[in-house]
Formats: sequence, C-alpha cells, structure tokens
Amino acid sequence: MPEVFSSSSPAKSDSPTAADSDGHQRDKGNKKNKHHGRRHVDEYSEIMRREKPSGNYFKAFLPKPKNASFDTQTSDEHIVMLLRQHPITLWKNALIILAAVFLPLFSGQSFFTDFLPASYILGINLGWYLLTFSYFLAAFLIWFFSVFIITDERIIDVDFVSLLFKDVSSAKIDAIQDVSSKTGGFLASVVNYGTVYIQTAGEQREIEFENIPQPAKIAALLNELMLEEELEKLEGRVQ
Repeated sequence: MPEVFSSSSPAKSDSPTAADSDGHQRDKGNKKNKHHGRRHVDEYSEIMRREKPSGNYFKAFLPKPKNASFDTQTSDEHIVMLLRQHPITLWKNALIILAAVFLPLFSGQSFFTDFLPASYILGINLGWYLLTFSYFLAAFLIWFFSVFIITDERIIDVDFVSLLFKDVSSAKIDAIQDVSSKTGGFLASVVNYGTVYIQTAGEQREIEFENIPQPAKIAALLNELMLEEELEKLEGRVQ
C-alpha cells in the first residue's frame, strides 16, 4: 500500500481503510456530478482538452485559469476561459505615454529657464511625469479588469468604462442563439485577434467579445458549450 495511505495506528479488519474511504469519496463526487448532470469541459470540448490550465493572470488568453473566481459565481460553476483585449490594441496608449515621457527632453525648456528658477522647472517636470504615470496606470487597470469570462454555464462581459464605472452583461449558454467571429485588417490577421459576436435570447440581444485573441477558437468553444447544453436536456441530465 502506498505510503500516503499509511496510518499511525493499526486498522481493524472491519474498518474501512484510507484507500476505501478515498474511493468512497470519489464515488460520492461522481454521483454528485451525475446528479447535477454536468461533465467536465475536457470530456466534451476538443478545444479545451488541448489547452493547459494557466496561472499567468496578466495574459489576454487564459484557458482554465487557476484559482480564479468572480462575485456572482455559483458553487458548481467552473471558469472555462478568461479573456481580455489583445495587448496590441493598447498601441495608441503606448504611443501617447512614450511621447509624454520624451516630450520634456525635446521641448524648448530654455523658454522656461528665462522666467522660472530651476526649482520651479524641476517641479513642473515632476508633475508632468506624475500625470504620465497616472495615465499609464489608469489605462492598464481598465485593460486588466475589463474581462470576458466563459464558464460552463454562462458568458460574462465586464467592461470598465473608467476606474469608477463598469458595465456587466451576462447570458446563459442555453440562451445563445448564434455565434460568429470577425477578424479585420492586416494587423489583426497577423497577430490573430478579432471580435466574437454572440446573439442571445435575453434582454441584451447581442454580446460582443471585442478584440480578443484567437476569435475563431473562442467561437468554436462556445458552439461546443451550446451543444453540450442541448445534450444535457436531451439526455435528461439537468434538473
């Protein structure tokens, strides 16, 4: 018997061993899964079966993210995919930040030196770089917290318009009626990012996953989830 199942005291012949107890717990877990009628995504999704769990939360494409959760997540709901807009879409912000960083170096500081003391000029430069850093931090946080979440039960679109306001849209997988993806432009085709359009039967007729990596793969994944929902109903695996 493996060492992990060893016990500090001898077990009686009529008592279950640790291995038996572990097997019993697995059986209970399997019965619970059957009762809820939901299979693990790797069992029915060819796409997710090929993806390894990701623990890097700064990525824009996170399949099966480790230790990730959100506010309205239910106890039997699992995150399948977490997405953000492709980092290449931040190129405008990057150009603005670079221009702001080098502007004081190439601007005519001699104009200020004729009228202001050196300490004032230093203060102006420090204030300028503080504003530049604030702009960078705000742009990063808005990108980081604006996420698209796909679970085995629903889709969630979290849009941070600013640091103080967010817009959240969601829809059940079985409410999705149609899924399509679009990749337009030279840069989007080379880097492989685009928008996934999701038609639903809910109050919000369309949800868009904008500028996400690998849009065709995400559209295919959603179709697999929709097919699984239909099979659950046909096979009577849902309550």
